[in-house]
Amino acid sequence: MLKPDALYYTQPPVLAFQALVVEQHHRDGVWQVILDKTAFYPEGGGQPSDRGTLNGIPVLDIQLVEGQVVHTLAQPLEVGSVVQGQVDGDFRLEMSQQHTGEHILSGLLCQMFGAQNLGFHIGKDYLTMDTSIPLTPQQLEQAEQAANRVIWENHPVERLWYDRQQDCTLEYRSKKELHGPVCLIRIGTADCCACCGTHLAYTGQVGMIHILDWQNYKQGTRLFVVCGVRALQAVVQMRQQTSAIRQLLSAKPEGLAVAVEQKCQELEDARQRNAQLEQQLFAALAEHHDPTLPAVEIQLGLSGPSAQRLASVLAQHSQQWAAVLVPDPGQTRCGYVLATTQADRDLRPICKAINQQFSGKGGGKPGLVQGSVQASAQELQDYLYHLMRL
Repeated sequence: MLKPDALYYTQPPVLAFQALVVEQHHRDGVWQVILDKTAFYPEGGGQPSDRGTLNGIPVLDIQLVEGQVVHTLAQPLEVGSVVQGQVDGDFRLEMSQQHTGEHILSGLLCQMFGAQNLGFHIGKDYLTMDTSIPLTPQQLEQAEQAANRVIWENHPVERLWYDRQQDCTLEYRSKKELHGPVCLIRIGTADCCACCGTHLAYTGQVGMIHILDWQNYKQGTRLFVVCGVRALQAVVQMRQQTSAIRQLLSAKPEGLAVAVEQKCQELEDARQRNAQLEQQLFAALAEHHDPTLPAVEIQLGLSGPSAQRLASVLAQHSQQWAAVLVPDPGQTRCGYVLATTQADRDLRPICKAINQQFSGKGGGKPGLVQGSVQASAQELQDYLYHLMRL
C-alpha cells in the first residue's frame, strides 16, 4: 500500500499541495519542518531531494529522518497552520527521467551480460553507474540500443508495494538484503528492482538514454549516463561543438574525422620541425658563451620543457653552471631553471635561497632545479651571481 503522506509517489505527479505543519525545530540557523503529508521527495538512494517552496519560502533540503520527511527552510512557518507547497516540476521530471532510465539500463546490463549495479548517483550533469564486471564498448552499445528500444515501446512503470518481504513472489534486483515492507519498480521485462525513488509513469517519458563515457573502476566499469532532457542537452552541445570544429577545419560532416586526423598529422610534423630548429638555436646560443664562465640566458615566452632543454645544453657547454630565466611580459614574475654537469655541485640550496628571497616556489634534483619567483629577470640574475660568488 502507498503511504498516505508520501504524495511524491503518486502518478501523475503532485506538484502543488496543501499540508498541515505538525512540528518545527530551529537548528544551526535553519528551520526544520515536518508536515502531515508532503509531495517533496527526500534525498535517498542516489537521487537528490526535490526543489520547491513552502508558502513561497525556498525549501533548502529534504531528508528522511526516522521515518519522517524533514523540510529545511531559512525562515519559519507557524505550527498548526496550513501551508501551500509547490514542487519544482522541471527538476522532478529531470530526476525521474534519470532514475527511470537508470533502471532500464541497469536491468538490461544484468540480463544481457550478468553485470550487477553496485551503486549509482544522480549528479549535477549526469548520473554515474558502477557495474560488478568490466564491460566492453560493444556491450555498452548493445545495451544502450536495447534500453532505447524499451523507451520506444512505452512500457508502463509499475510501483508494487508489499507489506512484508515474504508476500513478494517476484524475482527482483536489490543492492542489499531487505527486511519488512518492500517497494518494487517493474518495467515490462526490462527490470524489476527494489527502489524508493521517483519514476515516470511510462518508459516513453524518458525520451532517450545515452552513455556519455565509461572508465574502468575497481573490478568493473563506471558509466556516465544522461537521460531525457539531459540527453537532449548533450546532443545540442555535441552539435554545437561539431559545428564549431567543422568551421575551423572547413570540413563537411562526413569528412570531419579525416580532417581532424590530417590536422593532427600537420601539428605533429610542425612539432618535430620546431624541436629540430629549437635544438639548433640552443646549440648556437651555447656557442656564444665562454665555457669557463657561468652561462645565463634570459628568454621571454619560453615554455617550461624548452627552458629545461636550453639549460641542459648550456650546462653541457659550461664548465661551471647554467641558468635560463623566463620573465613574464609584465616583468613582475620570473621562471628559472638552473643546471650543472658538475657531479659535486648541489643546486638545491641555491634554489631554496632564491625562493626565500623572492617569495618563490620550486625544487628539483642536485644537478637541475626550477621554479618561479616574484621578481624581474634582472633582479634574479643579480641575486644569482651574488649567491654563486659566496
